[in-house]
Amino acid sequence: MIIDNYSNINQIIAENSYSSVFLLLDTNTDNHCLDLFIKKSGITDFKKVVVKDGEESKSIDTCEYVWEYLNSNNGDRKSLLINIGGGVVTDLGGFIASTYLRGIDFINVPTTVLCMVDAAFGGKTGINFKSIKNQIGVINKPKGVLIDIDYLETLSKEEYINGFAEIYKHSLITDNVELQFKNLIKFDFREDINEIIHKYSSIKNKVVELDLYESNHRKVLNLGHTIGHAVESYSIISKNMNKLKHGEAIAIGLITELYISHKIHGFDHNEIISIKEELFRHFNKVKFKDIDQKEILKIMSYDKKNYDNAVKYVLLKSIGNPVIDQEVDNELFFKAFEFYND
Repeated sequence: MIIDNYSNINQIIAENSYSSVFLLLDTNTDNHCLDLFIKKSGITDFKKVVVKDGEESKSIDTCEYVWEYLNSNNGDRKSLLINIGGGVVTDLGGFIASTYLRGIDFINVPTTVLCMVDAAFGGKTGINFKSIKNQIGVINKPKGVLIDIDYLETLSKEEYINGFAEIYKHSLITDNVELQFKNLIKFDFREDINEIIHKYSSIKNKVVELDLYESNHRKVLNLGHTIGHAVESYSIISKNMNKLKHGEAIAIGLITELYISHKIHGFDHNEIISIKEELFRHFNKVKFKDIDQKEILKIMSYDKKNYDNAVKYVLLKSIGNPVIDQEVDNELFFKAFEFYND
């Protein structure tokens, strides 16, 4: 449920007679977003727990720290956890809430573009395991998601644009022509951000409504993520490259997987060039050596989307026409990185 005003949060709290309210924040949102949340919500009777910002916090160690905090502060089955932050906080907080005392309610308050348009929705919660993205998790929908674009004022330029990789992805998988890629790039990414978030988050929400547990149709949301998640994981553990933000890695995944789509399904090559150029306007190009590509391929074997001992891709026949569960030979994987590097 999308919450458009703070009074609805107070209504949810009153209707459910929660015994206590906990806020989960990271160091960034504690410094830059908490005061705004308190001012707008009027919620003052809470206890807060703060974790370090960054992908490394999506770990079992962080879960143990927060579970212990809940225990030590009289958390019970009627407690509510409000997650205030980006995708790391909502993924982590949703998982912690879903597993604490066999599950307590939680509300997501996304503070980044990425989280507002994608990560806060859909019920996927989880943590990383041995540097592999989202290996441990459950699907459990929040009681609500509060969208307030005022939080975006706290973001750096890099963090702001980070979320647009998922928006590009949504524009490539939707069959709504008005929201497809060629029309997305007509928007002003600053002036039109409220409209962009509401329109493009609705694409994910409609997919999730059809297939919450990703048994079939929801898999289309993984376009760009088979390679993208492996690239992101590799950037965390590798000494050969700088750590990438999620959006940066997904941009790489989109370009390489669209090239594969061209080779297997005939996706229009000119459209790939246009999309590649658009992504490079916003995301820095990363140079991948042969050793990097081989390590990324190894990491992909741990992807949670795999089965029957095969890596599964989402590819496109054309914009708005995705195909799921596609197998790709290794030679084509390496050629896709040649295309990216070119």
